[in-house]
Amino acid sequence: MGIYLVSVGAEEWFGGIEGEGADHDEDEDEDEGGWGRVASALNEELGRRGLPAYESVPEEAEFVRGSGLAFEEKLVPPMDGFLRLCEAHLTREETETLCGWTVLVPLSLDEDIWLDVEAGYTDSTLVAGAPRVLALAERLAVVVELPPETPQLCDNLDLTMWFLDGEAKELAATRPGPWADDLDTAFYVALFLRAAQHSIRRGCPIVYT
Repeated sequence: MGIYLVSVGAEEWFGGIEGEGADHDEDEDEDEGGWGRVASALNEELGRRGLPAYESVPEEAEFVRGSGLAFEEKLVPPMDGFLRLCEAHLTREETETLCGWTVLVPLSLDEDIWLDVEAGYTDSTLVAGAPRVLALAERLAVVVELPPETPQLCDNLDLTMWFLDGEAKELAATRPGPWADDLDTAFYVALFLRAAQHSIRRGCPIVYT
């Protein structure tokens, strides 16, 4: 149980609404956890803004540990310190872009997009562009001096385990710095940094589940 950030492949993202002659039942889509209604609403809004539709979503890859083809991390530590860090170095709007989204997509968006569509745990959906999130996360990574040893690939709770199972604590004993002073805060900086990097690299959405 708990809340996870996970990558989504084309089949789940489009939820059977893409393609000619595709049968789509909205209730079935919601029951199966698909994101088809969000995908449809996002493309409609992108079109309204004169932007191309988001259609080049890769298929979900077969799981291979360390391949970097999937993203899965669990939000375990408290976020209090991370939110204080955001308050000190980002505007309220930037903080919402960095960590308040419902869906992260690999699109260069000038502003976040609100969709009047239920998704996950929310009554509406906030879509953020990964390039903007990446830029904000990189700023915080510099502030906390996130070490290069922080896991790069996150296909099987790599960050979660690194920070919670002792490896980060062991490194912190020999590598002092702001990141080592608050490992919970460093975890969330790394989490949103890696999520944005993965979304851009794979061209896939990342969602809360």
